[in-house]
Amino acid sequence: MSPMTRQRSPLGVPGADVAEYYRKRAEGGTGLIVTEGIAIDHSSSVDSPDVPRLFGDDALAGWKAVVDGVHAEGGRIVPQLWHVGPLWGAMTEVDPDVTPMRPSGLWGTPGTTAYPQEYIERSLPAVRAMTDEDIDEVIAAYATAARNAAEAGFDGIALHGGHGYLLDAFMWSDTNRRTDRWGGDAAGRAAFPAAVVRAIRAEIGHDLPIFYRFSQHKQQDYKARIAETPDELGVLLGALADAGVDVFDASIRYFNTPAFEGSDLTLAGWAKKLTGKAAMAVGSIGMPKGAASAAMTAHGNNTTDTSVANDHTIDDAADRVESGEFDLVAIGRLHLSNPDLVARIRDGLDPVEFDRDRHEANLH
Repeated sequence: MSPMTRQRSPLGVPGADVAEYYRKRAEGGTGLIVTEGIAIDHSSSVDSPDVPRLFGDDALAGWKAVVDGVHAEGGRIVPQLWHVGPLWGAMTEVDPDVTPMRPSGLWGTPGTTAYPQEYIERSLPAVRAMTDEDIDEVIAAYATAARNAAEAGFDGIALHGGHGYLLDAFMWSDTNRRTDRWGGDAAGRAAFPAAVVRAIRAEIGHDLPIFYRFSQHKQQDYKARIAETPDELGVLLGALADAGVDVFDASIRYFNTPAFEGSDLTLAGWAKKLTGKAAMAVGSIGMPKGAASAAMTAHGNNTTDTSVANDHTIDDAADRVESGEFDLVAIGRLHLSNPDLVARIRDGLDPVEFDRDRHEANLH
């Protein structure tokens, strides 16, 4: 199950309904759950009070109940640690006195995006670039969150390093124009995310795996790229692999899209080939062609997206696992409409159609 923002944890505390939501997916046969993004303990980590956090006794007790419920059903679960970085203020109104964390003070050049124009215009003015003190504080917050997760019994750590959020903002040359050790060429742009991974690995040891979500596209611009060539992607991901990443979660709108010209290899396939690490594919698996575009439109304009499951993409993903192109398959939206998704696929039953208005509005 891929991570999906739910915003059902008032004041950042996951309750019994959140625990039941995750438990039902494990009961339904899902072997590995990556949670929704979870706030680390930093002032501008996440801008919605209903996004869960991974600090504070009340929130950690809530997560312990989530973990215990998933484990009781034989499942495994990892938390996705989240800092929104430049995208502070996208989910709700925020305190104007809180400075968003941006590598070079930039939101990013807007392109093809679902964000409303009002938010873009409000976010475009540059703020101060992150200082070394800011960088040290954020790294420490990630490490503390990872330690809290391990103590709560999670089975690993996942990092959201895609979609234009903080870790990704360092990887993207448009938002990272630094000339110090945290910027410059691909190796420099990977330095901060790699430092976060190293700090987490030092904190949790070597028994728990680290998952790292990355993407070419950004929410500021769906056509943006962090790497124009496989060699450039290899530098970026190689630094993360050397720092301690075990699994690369390759986020793309359609998982089976070739990542680079001249090759049919997917983004997840390239991640595995370039690093030798395990790779996870995600992106409209089980959904009809056009679902990602519909989702982007709906995000900005409140359009209903009712999507019929596409068996072909599920079969395609399974075939690619069998061939060794990548190792794991992550499914998002169909998990919202089908707590028993894996059992349905295994038994040859049609999944319940995903309806955005119904299934995103509630913890089903």
